[in-house]
Amino acid sequence: MNNNNLCFIMIEYIKGEISDLTPTYCVLETNGIGYMLNISLVTYQELQGQSAVRLYVYENIREDAHVLYGFLTKAERELFLLLISVSGVGAATARMILSSFTVAELQEVIATGNVNAIKSVKGIGLKSAQRIIVDLKDKIGTMHNAQCTMHNVGVGSNNENMEEAVAALVALGFQKAASVKVVEKLMKEDATMAVGKIVKRALSMM
Repeated sequence: MNNNNLCFIMIEYIKGEISDLTPTYCVLETNGIGYMLNISLVTYQELQGQSAVRLYVYENIREDAHVLYGFLTKAERELFLLLISVSGVGAATARMILSSFTVAELQEVIATGNVNAIKSVKGIGLKSAQRIIVDLKDKIGTMHNAQCTMHNVGVGSNNENMEEAVAALVALGFQKAASVKVVEKLMKEDATMAVGKIVKRALSMM
């Protein structure tokens, strides 16, 4: 990791019990304190079925808020830090990108200069996609190859999955009506689809 990034990390990680988990955030309880960490869809999928976890942290400190972002791997946090180092890419956009690709997929997309793949992410235009590739292509080549394998997760009732998927999309910045429409379409195709898969597919359709 770039030493310049290290100076901005005050909390390296938080380890605790998972008291709440949604596709957009995780609450970890440790020593009687619950920490709310914004997470990517990839991290959410990996946390399914776990009762405790260690999440690596990025603190986004602003005048009006102190927001924590959590990552299951250092590789995901490293990519997040690289993304927000690009002009015009904020923390919310970086999380959106990391919800659309696994670490390995995003490394491949940037390394191969796949502008169209990055441009397909909500909020990323052609110029921003090109800037991400130009700024990060060489840096991606120096990163360790970290594979994050996504797997199928258990599902609850159809209504619960739909509500959770819609809530996740709204939290990521999409309009509720549009989110409902896309989620309903996906669940008509496969009523047993897990929440994480619904949201990931919806991100590529909106």
